[in-house]
Amino acid sequence: MANLDSLMSLTGAVAAFSYSDAGELKEHRLGDGPLNEDVLDLLAHVCVANTAIATMQARGWQKLTDMDGFYPIEGFTLVGFDWSAVTANGMGVVLANDSADYEAAYKALND
Repeated sequence: MANLDSLMSLTGAVAAFSYSDAGELKEHRLGDGPLNEDVLDLLAHVCVANTAIATMQARGWQKLTDMDGFYPIEGFTLVGFDWSAVTANGMGVVLANDSADYEAAYKALND
């Protein structure tokens, strides 16, 4: 399982965090940049909310179309102008977009 220090070692990582099923920030690491604990707490809630919405949509789409492969949702990525947040399994990493490696982030989150 990933840990916050290993997530912070990813290229371009500016923050790493863990959160509860309700979106409450549990632990975090911050690198250089404008992010702080309050921003990560909000981000954790955004990730839980968006994962719940994506799960609802994936399950509905599978039932409506009888097509498989949309559910379960295994992670969520929020792409911003300067950075992106990649989350899975109650953890997340914020990456600078100019050096983000999404595949490496998902791999680290799912190890």
